[in-house]
Amino acid sequence: MARMTSMETLERRIEKAQEKVSRAKKQYDDAIAVLSDLLDKRDSLKRDELVKAIMKSDRTYDEVIAFLDNNVEEEKSSRRRNPNGKRGRKTKKGQSCVK
Repeated sequence: MARMTSMETLERRIEKAQEKVSRAKKQYDDAIAVLSDLLDKRDSLKRDELVKAIMKSDRTYDEVIAFLDNNVEEEKSSRRRNPNGKRGRKTKKGQSCVK
C-alpha cells in the first residue's frame, strides 16, 4: 500500500508541476507579445522621424538613397578589412594597427 500512496503523491506533484509550467509559458507568451508590440511601435516612430527628416531636407530622394548606399558600402568594406569589427589605428610609421 505504501507504494500506491507514493505513486499517487508523485502523480499529483507531476500534475502540479505541469500546471505551473503551463502558467509560466502563458506569462512568457504574453510578455513576448507585449515586447513585440512595443518594438513595432518604436520602429514605427523611428520611420516617421526619418521620413520627416528627409522631407525637411533639401536633398533629393536620389541623393538620400545614394548617401545611404554609400555608407552601407563603406561599412561593408571596413568590415572586410577588420572582420573583428575593431577600428585600426595608425602607428608612428603610418601602418595600421588593430588591437
